[in-house]
Amino acid sequence: MQGDFYPQRIVCLTEEPTEILYKLGEPDRIVGISGFTVRPAQARKQKPKVSAFTEADISAILALKPDLVIGFSDIQADIAQILIKEGVTVLINNHRSVEEILKMIVQIGALVGKSAEAMELALQYRRRLEARLEINSKRVLKPKVYFEEWYDPLITGIRWVSELVEAAGGEDIFAQHRDGALARDRIVADPMQVVNLNPDLILVSWCGKKFKPDRLRSRPEWTSMEAVQKGQIYEIPSSMILQPGPGALGDGFDRLCEIIDLWYQTNGIFEAL
Repeated sequence: MQGDFYPQRIVCLTEEPTEILYKLGEPDRIVGISGFTVRPAQARKQKPKVSAFTEADISAILALKPDLVIGFSDIQADIAQILIKEGVTVLINNHRSVEEILKMIVQIGALVGKSAEAMELALQYRRRLEARLEINSKRVLKPKVYFEEWYDPLITGIRWVSELVEAAGGEDIFAQHRDGALARDRIVADPMQVVNLNPDLILVSWCGKKFKPDRLRSRPEWTSMEAVQKGQIYEIPSSMILQPGPGALGDGFDRLCEIIDLWYQTNGIFEAL
């Protein structure tokens, strides 16, 4: 009987609450998902798609009779406003940091009666980060990392990405931009700024668009950079790193660690490997 007090029909406007609910063993509560959902793969097969990111099929959502809609960021404020006016309960998170992602996992767990399980999930991610930080503490050198979220204009990584780069052992060359909640706040106005900072690693995740290496290499003077000359350019799928939830803290973080460890090995540096 106790479970009857928790939301039974949840629409997730972004991927991360969907993945969290699946990880908590509560997929049956989900009645609608974002069309951009990639994780978990079975969600795309099992759940109707009712939204993009800045747009949603309001009629389709209302037809599902949700008792809770979960979204992300002020960018979805217009969708939330319409649904609220239709009498729907809406939760919009604005998590931007690793710590806020962990809190969001616990929050969603509490909403469906899985507080203990969600707390353990969040602690698992935190323990993985702490274990990596212990490895990093034994390393003297850190590779300089340029993370590119978009190519025209150049946009650097959002806060959780920057934090994960540093947790993995890298030095984000544009860490000063990470407090910018919106993409326009993280624009690199002059591409020569990247050239002058000469990163050791270039990581690319073009927010749902396939990366084209030739486009990057053709930028004026970019072939002079250490990372380009040594082929230290890596694409990380946006579903893996730009999703502020289990994707970023799990597979995304693991991939960052792999790339940074490979940089140490490629350069003959064997500190704490």
